[in-house]
Amino acid sequence: MLRPAVGCMFAVALLLPTATIADPIALKLSFFTSDQSVAYQAAVKPFVDAVNHDGNNLLHIDVYLSGSLDRVQNELPQLVLDGKADIAFIVPGQNPERFRDMAAIEMPGLFRDAREASLVYTRLIAGHALPGYNDFFVVGAYGTAPEIINSRKNLTTLVDLKGQKIRVNNVTEAAALAKLGALPVVLAFNATSPAISGGLIDGATAPPAQLFDVGIGRLTTFHYLLPTSTAPLALVMNRKVFDGLPENGKALIRKYSGEWTANQFSEVYAKFNEQGLEQLKTDSRRSVVVPSAVDLKTANDAFKSVNDGWAAEDQQNLVLASLVQAELGRLRDREKAARTETKRDDEN
Repeated sequence: MLRPAVGCMFAVALLLPTATIADPIALKLSFFTSDQSVAYQAAVKPFVDAVNHDGNNLLHIDVYLSGSLDRVQNELPQLVLDGKADIAFIVPGQNPERFRDMAAIEMPGLFRDAREASLVYTRLIAGHALPGYNDFFVVGAYGTAPEIINSRKNLTTLVDLKGQKIRVNNVTEAAALAKLGALPVVLAFNATSPAISGGLIDGATAPPAQLFDVGIGRLTTFHYLLPTSTAPLALVMNRKVFDGLPENGKALIRKYSGEWTANQFSEVYAKFNEQGLEQLKTDSRRSVVVPSAVDLKTANDAFKSVNDGWAAEDQQNLVLASLVQAELGRLRDREKAARTETKRDDEN
C-alpha cells in the first residue's frame, strides 16, 4: 500500500527543482517619477521591455515608480549600493561629490542634441574615463537636449535674465548662468515646480521635451531658446548584483545596455523634444524667443570661458575635455560621411 505514495512523493520531488529553476531572477528598478515622463519613455521603458521580453524564465525587472522606493534624487545612487534597489535611474549632477568630472559632459554650448550628448557620455563610460561609477554597472548613460531657460518673469533678452533665480541641473550649468547675470540654484528636477509655485525661484532650465513632465511648463510662460548645458542622466545597477548574475543573465543586460540604449533614448527623446518645442511655439499665451546674434555671441563667449576655466584647473580635466572633443569630432565626421553617402545614393 505504501508503494503508490512513495512513487507520488518521488514524482513531486523531481518536479520541485524544475519549478525553482524556472523562476526568473527578479530585479527591482527605482524610478523617481511617473511612467508617463519622457525620461521613462525614452530611457527606462525600452530597456525594461527588451530585457523582460527576452528574459523569459531568466530575468524579470520590476519597476517601482514615482519614488515609491525613494524620490530624493541625490539619495538614489546610495539606494542601489545599499541593496534597496538593484537598478535606479539617477541624475549624476545631483551627486557631484560622487560623480566628479561630470563637467566633461555638462559643458554649456557643447552638444547640439541628445544623440551627441548620449553617445559621447556612453563612450566615456565605456572607456572608464569618468570617476564614481566603479561600484555600478552602467546600463545607460544619457544626455538630454541642451536645456533652454524658462521663466515666469519677462525674459526676451539676456539683460532680462539678470537677477532672476533660475533652477539649474548641475554646478557647471550654474557657473554658466552666473556668467550671464542670473542667480542659479542647483535643484532636483522633481523639486522645481514647488519652488517656482512658492516663489523661491523665478524659473528653470529644462529642455522642451521635459517641460511638462513635472509642471515647469505650466508655471512658466517666457521661454528663451538659448541652448545651455545637457543634463546627464544614467541608469545604474549595483555592480555586485550584476556580477552575481549567471553568465546568460549578464549577457542579456549587456545586450540592451551601452550604445543600444543610448540610441533608443536619442531617437525617442528627439521626437518628444520636437513636440515640446512645437507646443510652446503654437501657444499664443507664451513668449518664445530665439536669442539675437549679439546675445548668442555674448552667451557663447561666457560658455567658452566656463569650459576653458574648467579644463585649465588640472591635467585630468584637460585630458577629459580633449577626449570629449575627439569623440564628438569622430561622431560628427561619421554623420557627415553618412549624409554625403545618402545624398550620393539619392542622386544615383
